[in-house]
Amino acid sequence: MSTDDTEQSPFTRPAFVWAAIVVGLVLVLGAVLAVHAMTTGKTTASPPTASGRPTAATSTPSPSTSSSEASVCGLSGTVMAGTLSKAPAATWAYEGTTAYPTSDTYGPGKTDANGVRYCFQHTPAGAVFAAANAVVQGSDAATAKPWLDYFAAAGPYRDTLLNSGGSGAAASGVRLTIEGFRLLSYDGTTARVDVAFRGSGSGSTVFGSGIYPLRWEGGDWKLAPTSASDLNMVAQIPDLAGYVSWGA
Repeated sequence: MSTDDTEQSPFTRPAFVWAAIVVGLVLVLGAVLAVHAMTTGKTTASPPTASGRPTAATSTPSPSTSSSEASVCGLSGTVMAGTLSKAPAATWAYEGTTAYPTSDTYGPGKTDANGVRYCFQHTPAGAVFAAANAVVQGSDAATAKPWLDYFAAAGPYRDTLLNSGGSGAAASGVRLTIEGFRLLSYDGTTARVDVAFRGSGSGSTVFGSGIYPLRWEGGDWKLAPTSASDLNMVAQIPDLAGYVSWGA
């Protein structure tokens, strides 16, 4: 790998980001970044079981532009303002080797026939759970595309997200781990969640950050970029300073 390659923007080719990192890490983290940069998902099932793993079901709610609808799966609790500076309680389940947070309170409340987890509480914690699950589902080839189909909000960037493909392929021997979060903003209608994650493999470790712009739509949190720059809000970070520690 040449010096010139390492100096290029990590967003010039979303599927092969962070050019200076070990090849194995590029594959897994590149998958996460690519899917984050252009996103979707699907719909219906039953709440997480006692073990924290949701059970499968079948229906899929249609996209809606309403930001005032009740929870798509009946999760109670609505908070229209606030922040989150403490890690919410979670039961951590696994998708492959990657842990994701679940909660009977915050979600995911449903899982569709394609394995896509959805339905998160209309609260700051619910938004954080939605973003953390997005990181994991977006990095799994089995769920990335249907997840994008559900998770992309209505608006000018929905087609861009859907047309991105969402291939989400993680390299074997490389592990992705959620390490923490920052709730950058929250007003009940929109939220911005910064999720920190670690990729490790081939004897190397790297930290990354993905910012998820969310909007309450159709009774759930959806990915809602408001500008082209929102499609590239992922970066390598030197450490986890400033993040609320959270993970399995």
